[in-house]
Amino acid sequence: MNLEKIKSDIEAAVPGCGVQIVLNGSPSGQHSLLLDREHALEVATFLRDDAELHLDYCSNATGVDWLDAETSEKVKVKQLVDGVEQEVDEVRKTRTPGYLEAVYHLYSMEKKHGPLVVRMHTENRTDRVTLPSLTPVWRSAEFQEREIFDLYGIVFEGHPDLRRILMWDEFEDHPMRKDYVEPNDYEYEPTPHDAVLEKAKQARTLEQ
Repeated sequence: MNLEKIKSDIEAAVPGCGVQIVLNGSPSGQHSLLLDREHALEVATFLRDDAELHLDYCSNATGVDWLDAETSEKVKVKQLVDGVEQEVDEVRKTRTPGYLEAVYHLYSMEKKHGPLVVRMHTENRTDRVTLPSLTPVWRSAEFQEREIFDLYGIVFEGHPDLRRILMWDEFEDHPMRKDYVEPNDYEYEPTPHDAVLEKAKQARTLEQ
């Protein structure tokens, strides 16, 4: 699928929207489109209803946790060394705030093409983690967005039934977050076995 043309068609159909092509350098070369949060639902509707694209099926939706990242860059600067101005190397570090991401794989059952991969980013990983739900456009995203909410903590605004699907309601964390800390409650495992059984034994030893 020609992403440049799809990007151009989206921008013509949804004025003011933000769409970026995200390149994938892996052997698969599966490039994708990053949609802005404000127009994502409108863009999704266009992708489904456009006569040429008719992306009527969302086969997969998943989450990604991107931690804060720090990059280093070596630059030349002028400094006084023993009273003499010299050009020396200086390392400058840049910190990029982390965010959560929802990724959708779209196909057209009628046109027999795809996938088109689209992405959305939250503002951060802490208190601004809301994205628009695409379930109103692709019903198959309903349970998968619930799983993303449960395991990553993305809140999908407009989802018809946003509640945990794997963890119990009282569970307070999100197990697929990269900084998730496993709780020390193995003694509550109803049927501990193998590695879990060993951890339960260690937990009981620490408590004694």
